[in-house]
Amino acid sequence: MKALLRLSTALPVVIAALAVPAHAQQANPAAEEASDAPVAEIVVTAQKRSENLQKVPLAVSVLSGEALAQAARPSIESAAQMVPSLNFLKSGTTLNQTIFLRGVGTATFSIAGEPSVSTVVDGVVYARSGEAFSDLVDIAQMEVLRGPQGTLFGKNASAGVINITTQMPKHELGGSVEASYFDRNEFRAKAVLNVPLGTDLAGRFTGFYGEYDGNIRNVTRNTWVNGYKHYGARGQVLYDPSADLRIYVAADYHKNDDNCCAEVIGTGALTGAGVPTTSLAFNVLPSPQGADTRAVAQDLITATKEEGWGVSAQADIAVGSHTLTSITSYRKWNNTEIRDGDWLDRAYAGFNQLHDNGPQRTNTFTQELRLTSPGKQFLDYVLGAYYSRAYSERTFQRDDVVCNAAVTAPANTLIPCGSVNADPSTFPSAVAQFGSTFRNFALFGQATVNFTDRLRIVGGLRYSHDELSVFHSRNTTLAGPAISPSFPATTSGTGQPAAPFTDKTSKDNLSGKAAIQFDASRDVVAYASYTRGYKGPAYNIFFNLSATGTNVIDAETSDAFEVGLKNTLLDGRMTLNIAGFFAKYHNFQANNPDLVAGSVVSRFTNAGEVSTRGIEMDLNWRPVSDLSITGGLAYTNAHVDQFKVAPGAAPTAIIAPGSKLAYAPEWKGSLAADYRWRTGSIVDVFFGVQGNYQSSQISLFTPNTVQTQFGTIPAYGLVNVSLGIGDASDKYRLTFQVRNVFDQSYISAVQAGGPGGSFRYQIPRDADRYWGLTGRVNF
Repeated sequence: MKALLRLSTALPVVIAALAVPAHAQQANPAAEEASDAPVAEIVVTAQKRSENLQKVPLAVSVLSGEALAQAARPSIESAAQMVPSLNFLKSGTTLNQTIFLRGVGTATFSIAGEPSVSTVVDGVVYARSGEAFSDLVDIAQMEVLRGPQGTLFGKNASAGVINITTQMPKHELGGSVEASYFDRNEFRAKAVLNVPLGTDLAGRFTGFYGEYDGNIRNVTRNTWVNGYKHYGARGQVLYDPSADLRIYVAADYHKNDDNCCAEVIGTGALTGAGVPTTSLAFNVLPSPQGADTRAVAQDLITATKEEGWGVSAQADIAVGSHTLTSITSYRKWNNTEIRDGDWLDRAYAGFNQLHDNGPQRTNTFTQELRLTSPGKQFLDYVLGAYYSRAYSERTFQRDDVVCNAAVTAPANTLIPCGSVNADPSTFPSAVAQFGSTFRNFALFGQATVNFTDRLRIVGGLRYSHDELSVFHSRNTTLAGPAISPSFPATTSGTGQPAAPFTDKTSKDNLSGKAAIQFDASRDVVAYASYTRGYKGPAYNIFFNLSATGTNVIDAETSDAFEVGLKNTLLDGRMTLNIAGFFAKYHNFQANNPDLVAGSVVSRFTNAGEVSTRGIEMDLNWRPVSDLSITGGLAYTNAHVDQFKVAPGAAPTAIIAPGSKLAYAPEWKGSLAADYRWRTGSIVDVFFGVQGNYQSSQISLFTPNTVQTQFGTIPAYGLVNVSLGIGDASDKYRLTFQVRNVFDQSYISAVQAGGPGGSFRYQIPRDADRYWGLTGRVNF
């Protein structure tokens, strides 16, 4: 709250200070004319055609590539600080990280569950949201489409879409080189080369590298963790010989080696009732300091090893007055999770060692065909067909070390396994192999009837056919913590595992959209819409699968309503867009806590009915030509309406109606100001300030009131500032920035089940104040 108060008082002062030089220039007629410069028109492709954002009848937040580049890291995680309706669940691996929009997202460990928020890059849908959690480099803009977008973007867009476009090749020689250094040994570099390859052919080639030591100290290994090493490249070729033909081909590759994300033990030992108690484990654990905890003691470094690549081709061909678009893509994504699941420096009597290693391989093929009519006709429409096949396979191994204290061991002492005071150790182990194949075929169309210059009706439908097949086999010979018996059960008398569990399901669905749009004036557009959302069936396919979790998870549907006003004010110098929304989700797919072999795991289920409602605002204001102010505010009330007990679960495992959904803060807002002082000399000066705030949110979606209490992330606010210099022609720029100016510590995620009943925290990079310097040369 202190940070919010500082933010609320600091921003007006900074904005006023930045505006002073602009007022000083008012005597200059040229500057006076420039002060009337309108906000630049923002073109989006939210409806599968290029349109002015202010004329699109749906809620869209837009981030420029420049805004993303100035963030802590150019990523969706950083974008969550700038888009109030967007939230991000940080986890130990990108496999388990999740995007939430308007309080709705799908957090699951299952390999047979899909995200609720679809990520689309240059028209290519990423089947796994984790594929998009790497660095976003050389980005033109990011569109955040809020609410169900299934009519045009498909089934895994039941809560929204992150639509990312990269910079396109240009028919001119140029490029840029950029390097950044941030304290605690974080270094990033990027190079872009744009090359004309012929009269109608151009290429663009991007390479990047980044590394960071981390913000958490592993005292056992005497090293920093929660860092990364990333590198990759992208090549693009554009052939556009005429207005009737455009062919775009892109290929990308990235490799990530992250020692991320170790969970700190943020609380002391607790009883099931949440009362402080004692645990011998804390004899070797760093002292918990809540959100200020910055140390772990682990003998295995939690890490993610990731490698991915993809190719895509898009052709836009004129067919009479229409445009036929074909987008073909193939992507591979390999991700290996390495996890210390006991959070201690070794195995002890009563505290068994638990180490996980889980490589996953994924490949996806997609094909989209789309026919787009010319715009601004009485009837504008888009018709299309879509096919995708997404295959994932994982081999997950869990290795334990288990021992008991010897009879002669001293009491109330932490006994290391393998020591003279411990009985001989055992080494239970389990290996599970499981996978899924999603096939989707869809036909879709959306039309706009322009009854008059001011009145439009929009309607759309999408028919989807889903096929999902899964398999699972786990072989274990010894009992141990969180290792359930072999599944399926071993063949009687042989000791060998039975044939793998296999199953398949299919689903047909018809969803769609209806909207009415009215231009109250040239500068005010009002709209109202109804959308039927859909997300396909799923299975709970993960390491600890048992017989109670083999049921089909039914498809999730939603009914969503939205009203909005898009306002262009002050002679075009300000846009202020307001949207109100309500959405009810049926058969909501969610992770729920469950007990397997006496240990808490998460089970993917149909959780019942939930709803979300609220109001959002997006601001873009240019008071004078060189000062821009952007921001947003969202109020979201997302909660359970009626909870559904999972098959085989206790009848008491009910989350009460009215309980909040996870990662759905009621209030979240951001505000940024950027000013360029044109000095008239060899350098211009750039000032920037950005602040964001969010109210408290729960991290654990559970009926356990104690876990809800300790799993609630308190409210926090952050302020970032920047100061730069550059020449008038933008050939070079040097920028110094300080992030988290007021050193506001915060938690990004909470998990239960730490040693002694403690709670585990994710502490992000931005939870500490740090500085950075970025230099860029354009040529």
